[in-house]
Amino acid sequence: MTDQAVDTDGGVRSDSDPRPVVGHGRFLGRTRELKELRADIQRAGLDTLSGRKAPRARVLLVAGRPGYGRTALAEELARQVADGYPDGVLRARLSEPDGTPVPTERTARELLTALGVPTPPGADEDELGQAVREALVGRRALLLLDDAVSAEQVDAVLPDTPDCLVVAVAQGPLTGIADVRPCTLGGLDTKAALELLTRYAGSVRVTVDPRAAEGLVEECAGQPAALVLAGGWLAAQPKAAVADLARHLRTGAEDGPPLARAFRLSYEALPGSAQRMLRLLCLAPAGLPDPHTASALAGCPVDTARAALDDFAERGFLRHLGTPLPQYEVPGCLLPLLRALAERHDRPAELQLARARMLERTVRLLQSCRVITETDSPEAREKLAGLPRELRFASPRAAEDWLRLRQPALLASARLAVADGELDTLARRLMAALVRALVAHFGTRAAAPELYGIHRLVLDVAERRGLHREKAAALLNLADVDARTGRTREALARYRAALDAGRAGNDPYATGRAMESVGGAHQEIGDFDRAADWYGRALSHRLARDERAEAARLYGRLATVQTYAGRYGEAQRNWRAAIALHRRSGDVAAHARALSELARVQEYAGRPEESLRTCEEAVEWARQADDARLQAALRLRVADTLERLGDPAAAALHRSAAERMLGDGAQEGPMPPEHTANACEIRSTSAED
Repeated sequence: MTDQAVDTDGGVRSDSDPRPVVGHGRFLGRTRELKELRADIQRAGLDTLSGRKAPRARVLLVAGRPGYGRTALAEELARQVADGYPDGVLRARLSEPDGTPVPTERTARELLTALGVPTPPGADEDELGQAVREALVGRRALLLLDDAVSAEQVDAVLPDTPDCLVVAVAQGPLTGIADVRPCTLGGLDTKAALELLTRYAGSVRVTVDPRAAEGLVEECAGQPAALVLAGGWLAAQPKAAVADLARHLRTGAEDGPPLARAFRLSYEALPGSAQRMLRLLCLAPAGLPDPHTASALAGCPVDTARAALDDFAERGFLRHLGTPLPQYEVPGCLLPLLRALAERHDRPAELQLARARMLERTVRLLQSCRVITETDSPEAREKLAGLPRELRFASPRAAEDWLRLRQPALLASARLAVADGELDTLARRLMAALVRALVAHFGTRAAAPELYGIHRLVLDVAERRGLHREKAAALLNLADVDARTGRTREALARYRAALDAGRAGNDPYATGRAMESVGGAHQEIGDFDRAADWYGRALSHRLARDERAEAARLYGRLATVQTYAGRYGEAQRNWRAAIALHRRSGDVAAHARALSELARVQEYAGRPEESLRTCEEAVEWARQADDARLQAALRLRVADTLERLGDPAAAALHRSAAERMLGDGAQEGPMPPEHTANACEIRSTSAED
């Protein structure tokens, strides 16, 4: 839960946080607390007093209830001491807007991304936490960990270097972390509270009735969030006196604490339609509404939603984020109040319908975001032209900027949709559209950590709904990432599970790919006998379906592991079978490559003359395929073989020919991979996308 910003020292900004906050001026009050916190940085810890060097970073704790400016104070402290930490200020939020703890895995990824350290997709929280500590060795950085729920969350990423500083924000003490003294916040002092009230309500009414203003501060208990709402109410009621507002708050004392009373008064001053939209903002993913989210939730035009959000920000209900595109944040202290109003005034079916509208709008935006990258496709252009103006992006760059800015909210949408359990069809469409948009703009490799998390969500839905084909596809995608990041045994287990799911769903594609991938995993761990067995099963499956190109590739994979195992005779037979299939299919380039591999095996088997003849035949096929790079590589191999056979003159001719080909700027065409995993595939989703 994010506290209401009372400081707004130009905004809560971070090199790692894409959500800067636009404020109303400099930081207010908290002089004593800031002095204590800065002194605590220099205070000798228990280790120093006992003569030992501090093994870990110093932890400062800002404690207090939501709405009292905990985050604002932590941000101001970070601003004041940032010069002493040249490696920057790193920020992470440790709880969701509803108070649910954020998994350590996600927190560590945010910190590693801010540090510019690659984050392996699928790594567990222990591995990622250790990666954070290793990345901070030798650095002087300040970590601001907001909304910590437990000491374990902070300890998981606590740097093992005393040169770093950790500023944690929590509601209570962090029992379990040594040598931490909390700075507990109460209300603002009267002077700072009056200045905060003046920023929203103006100076005239506060100046002409200072006693009433002080009474209002007392009724709000100096709580910044309550004062902001009070100031917003006064700004929206220019004819009302400060004493009127203080009297309203005083007469409603039995309705709860100051924040709840100030919120109720401000809420009741809104028109009915605005009240409904504000209530529904409790459904905004990650507490980050934008005009499209509000428009979909309330079922109104985007321009109307944008104007309403700006008005909410002026009244203190929202924080306007200083981002290139309009985006807002619901203060965490107000979310429980909004949620209670929604449960009281809106039927469950109405709330579910609002969620469905929001997810549907998000799907269409993601489709538009992806389609605009396909500028060469007439179908894509036609689809784009058919979208409403509000759902179109001006350019691929604009779409990418939107996707990058809204990525936290989009990923939160997917998590919330899956957790809901009643909107699985929309959740599946949302995840499919999100995967395709991420891949279209950032590429499979760059988006791998996000894709891994989405595929795990797809797997959850598929298992819950008994969707065997989608389960198989999700398992294959997850296993492919595991295999690429070195977790081969985890990948093997998932490939086997995908094989079972593919068979249960009568999915020949998933079945064949899973068998081949099981073989690949065994090959990776050096179990060539099992690899050959599984490649053989996959080959039989492909041959039964008359899939010649796939069968030819599998003959090659089978021959490769047989070569590794030293069974050169079997390897040669399988390469010849692959060559025959390539010849029948007319794939000249593949024919040439298979011949080159056969020549290699013949050389390993101690038959240099046969290898030479096969290599020369491969050169001719490569020439027909117009593959200069392959021709050059084959000529170099011919040269090596001729030298071993005692013909250096002929070897020199082939070597010089190869050098000419490479020197002429032959294109560096990639050799085809043995197996290309489709890491962004979600099967059995709507064909609409």
